Amino acid sequence: MRVDVGQFVTVETGEGGVALVRLDRPKANALSSELLDELAAAVSELGRSLPGAVVVSGGPRIFAAGAEISEFGGVDNGWEMGGRFHGALNALAALPRVVIAAIEGYALGGGLELAMACDLRVASSAAKLGQPEIALGIIPGGGGTQRLPRLVGPARAKEMILEGLPVDAERALAIGLVDRVVAPHSAEQEALAWAQKFAKGPLAAQALCKRAIDGGLGLSLEGGLELERKLFAEVFSTEDARIGVESFLTQGPGKAEFKGR
Repeated sequence: MRVDVGQFVTVETGEGGVALVRLDRPKANALSSELLDELAAAVSELGRSLPGAVVVSGGPRIFAAGAEISEFGGVDNGWEMGGRFHGALNALAALPRVVIAAIEGYALGGGLELAMACDLRVASSAAKLGQPEIALGIIPGGGGTQRLPRLVGPARAKEMILEGLPVDAERALAIGLVDRVVAPHSAEQEALAWAQKFAKGPLAAQALCKRAIDGGLGLSLEGGLELERKLFAEVFSTEDARIGVESFLTQGPGKAEFKGR
């Protein structure tokens, strides 16, 4: 089933209960205010009727070349635009499902920030990823200064942001910016196949894992371990935990058929 959220964003739910969120704003999927509002609306709808997993794609040619530069203005405009980016991307990151970015072509500026708001990233071998804002005399404003160092470390993040130069897919894989590199024009297909595997798994446990990892990043080790302990206890209230433990004891590992509850 396909739903047109607006002019530039569609959501399609297909095989395996995976939702495909696709951007389509010619020529380069620039993240305008309107597109960001549509993305936020799509994420809100996904949150009300959760799929098994989510893939975010820009289609077969380009993921997203960045923010819509023609909308840039003064201080007040920058504050508003930053809030729009953070609102949409933080909501995407907070979905209690595995979210995978399928990256073809360029993922630059706000496009890379969108990809980094996903849990995992599949990139075409022809992809280019970067934060080129410094070339405009500005800094990343959609999460790049915070999410990039959490993925690749502070020194590599400073190099990418301060130089403003993109990296290719193989370099992105080597530094941990993407998780898989695939043949050109196959990123979306590969991401959907990967997402289907997650969609068959224990969805409640996956959601708790995301909460533990993402929530723990902002805590001390002691605080993170306390959060993990709390969520570890909570997971045993789920039906999938009962199914998984019983299946292991009676059939061995890897044979559980989870219900997603």
